[in-house]
Amino acid sequence: MSNHAPGYIDGFVLAVPTAGREAFVHHARTADPVFLELGARRVVECWQTDVPRGTTTDFYGAVAARHDESVVFSWIEWPDKPTRDAAMGRMPALMDSDPRMDPKHNPMPFDGKRMIFGGFAPLVLRGEPGTDSYVQGFVIPVRGSRQADYRRMAEDAWPCFADYGARRLVEAWQDDVPTGQHTDFHRTVKAEPGECVVFALMEWPSREVCDAAATRMQTDERMKMPAEMPFDGKRMVFGGFTPVVELGG
Repeated sequence: MSNHAPGYIDGFVLAVPTAGREAFVHHARTADPVFLELGARRVVECWQTDVPRGTTTDFYGAVAARHDESVVFSWIEWPDKPTRDAAMGRMPALMDSDPRMDPKHNPMPFDGKRMIFGGFAPLVLRGEPGTDSYVQGFVIPVRGSRQADYRRMAEDAWPCFADYGARRLVEAWQDDVPTGQHTDFHRTVKAEPGECVVFALMEWPSREVCDAAATRMQTDERMKMPAEMPFDGKRMVFGGFTPVVELGG
């Protein structure tokens, strides 16, 4: 892994009016550089491309998306938690003093009350980030007692993903994930007592490579799932996204 591998990750999912994509990109390109100035290494904002409807959970339900809204999957990579905490501690003051962060000068083109967010500690990091990637995003409920099993499963699966063209795997374990009034990561996966939330992503060179890999892995013995999974796959949330803003690297 690169020496620039993140030591901490903030994850976000939000619902944005589909017709307001350009307004969202403008807002992000204006505000996101502030995070880099505060010490973040990378900021990525991704727009939904292939986000399926689920029977039990999905990204639409996670943010109570309306019929005219699209899902955005985003994250910020920090060198460590203290840098992240110091940056977040400065946010209230910056919202008053920096027009890029001031809602009066750079209003949010989405409903912030339905945005879900949280801080996560990296559990598995493999590969290297790339520009213009296709991103698969996941939110997964894992029994706290099965963290080691989950890590091992992710580590064992990575060589197969890499063989089929994946650039990078990030699996991050909940650390600072608040409970919200309307939406949050816990509700996203209908987390049960004793379960923790994993925020995960995989970067591919393109959607075509990702889709081809999914087909080929169906018959790959290396991808055979264990008899007893460390998480409930029926409540796992997943989807494919295309980056619309990428800063840092």
